[in-house]
Amino acid sequence: MRYFLDTEFNGFGGTLISVALVPEDGDQELYFSLPLPGEIEPWVASNVIPYLRHVPPGIDHELGREEGADMVAAYLAGDSDPVIIADWPEDLAHFCALLVKGPGQMAGVDFGLRLELINAAGFSAAANSRVPHNALHDARALRDFYMAYRAD
Repeated sequence: MRYFLDTEFNGFGGTLISVALVPEDGDQELYFSLPLPGEIEPWVASNVIPYLRHVPPGIDHELGREEGADMVAAYLAGDSDPVIIADWPEDLAHFCALLVKGPGQMAGVDFGLRLELINAAGFSAAANSRVPHNALHDARALRDFYMAYRAD
């Protein structure tokens, strides 16, 4: 199955703040936030942080990195061939870095995992998301765009 990924992070090259995976089918979405860094970039403070918890009740979890990695592994464990789709390279970079729990240690991803970076020309999460700069809503918007215009 395809899962649409979005992350929020503290500016270019900054710390991961939140992660969302939205499946192409169904409503079993994954969303969690991580502890905020001590210093937050001004743009992130104005455009991301106010919307961090704008998700359905019960879906938001603030987790440590290791717990987040384990949650991703558990979420994907029932799928023998997950494909993670993103429209921005940093989303995939943060996702992959999250799976690394320590030196020589990876979250329990004991299945194949494919990553796909798409050219989403014509798509803007800021314009198409119900809550721009919230990872869950942006991942939903990416899924809707992909399924309407790019699906094979």
